[in-house]
Order: sequence, then structure tokens, then C-alpha cells
Amino acid sequence: MTELAEKGMSIRRRVLGEAHVNRAEANKSAFDAPFQALITDAAWGHVWARNTLPTRERSMMTIALLAGLGNYEELALHLRATRNTGASQDDVMEALLHVAIYAGVPRANHAIKIAKDIFAAMAQEEQA
Repeated sequence: MTELAEKGMSIRRRVLGEAHVNRAEANKSAFDAPFQALITDAAWGHVWARNTLPTRERSMMTIALLAGLGNYEELALHLRATRNTGASQDDVMEALLHVAIYAGVPRANHAIKIAKDIFAAMAQEEQA
């Protein structure tokens, strides 16, 4: 593994959590291995590794972009990751209010529904 891949994997694990990354790695096949390497290097090793923005702000920006683009499965993943990024539910709502204005109310409305479901599930997990 290259130094970039090691840095990316470390950040990916810190943000998304060991369990998620372990599942992704266990399910990796020869077909999707190049894609997994790409996102580990580019997204996590280059973009998330930059020291220009704190992880909390990067998380909020990612949530807003995913919601605005309608990438709801990936949005759910990053909403769950807020437990590791420092972004609060209030932070997420602020990001989604921006989505409503700049990307459209329907996208924000659906993202808010997903966020409510994810945050409720996270609260239940914490109580268990």
C-alpha cells in the first residue's frame, strides 16, 4: 500500500468507522478494487486529508453536496459519519437549509427525511 493509500485509509476509517470500512474491504472484488483504490486515494488521501478545513466543515460540505445532487445512499453514510466528524444535528440542518435554497426544496426535503431516520436510528443504537 502506498503512503497516500495508507493516509487515505486511516482518514476513511476515522470518518466512516472501522465497521463500515471493514465491510467494504471484505466485499471488495477484483471488479471494484480499482474504484476502491481511487476513492481511498483521491477522496480520502487527497481531499479529506487536506488541513485547510476542519473535519466538521468537510463533513457538512459533503452532506450538502450529496443532498443537492440527490446521492441519497451516500448521504446516509455521511450522516452516520457525523458521530465521528463533530458535525451536530444542528449543523446538518443548516447545511440542508442551504440545499433547499441553492439546490431545490425537493432535494432538501428528501434529505431531511433521511437525516431524521438516520439520527433516530443512531439514538436507538446509543441507548442499546
